[in-house]
Amino acid sequence: MLRFFLILLFMTSVHAETLSGHIIGINDGDTATLLTTDRKPVKIRLWQIDAPERDQAFGEKSKQSLSDLIYRKDVTVQVDTQDQYGRSVGKVFVGGMDVNLEQIKRGMAWFYTQYGSDEKYRAAEKQAKAAKYGLWIDPAAEAPWQWRASGKTSRPAAVNPPAANLPAPSKATTSNPSAIVSNYRCDGRQHCSQMSSCAEATYFIKHCPNVKMDGNNDGIPCEKQWCK
Repeated sequence: MLRFFLILLFMTSVHAETLSGHIIGINDGDTATLLTTDRKPVKIRLWQIDAPERDQAFGEKSKQSLSDLIYRKDVTVQVDTQDQYGRSVGKVFVGGMDVNLEQIKRGMAWFYTQYGSDEKYRAAEKQAKAAKYGLWIDPAAEAPWQWRASGKTSRPAAVNPPAANLPAPSKATTSNPSAIVSNYRCDGRQHCSQMSSCAEATYFIKHCPNVKMDGNNDGIPCEKQWCK
């Protein structure tokens, strides 16, 4: 009985947790890294949605969409639970916008039926599918959980995702030039003195080898010069 009570207490405390901070990394269309207000990096898995895997069609587009929404922005995360990988699973909010829901509205993620119960998410997916937004432009789009179950590891080289049809941005969505990382490329630079912005330095530590710009390994580069 005591063991059951302790488990219940742990689950309740996790569910009630709210995290606040700054998004410092985007892994894919449903996973990001939050730097909390007490400077602790926390991996966040967006709850009730499942984005295309990196090697699926629209995998990179979904990642870029999430980057546009939250990268280097202040967010609040309503944590529901923790998954088997130690990630905090919850709803991410920037301003008054539910980012999880926005990814579905844009056609950049599926409603994760196995774990989801929010009817707003289900309805948003239905609307995005009817409008052929994002990944729904492909009538044969394969859900990530089906793709993973099939044991696929890469997308055939000849297959490219069609141009995405996107809805108008939500009112809470604002332009964020620093989130657009496609303008940068690994070119051998390694030091903060060679960077021109925090966004550029962040791109380099995430994507480029042998970079020496994060001395304390907290995920934030060039804190004295650029990412203050």
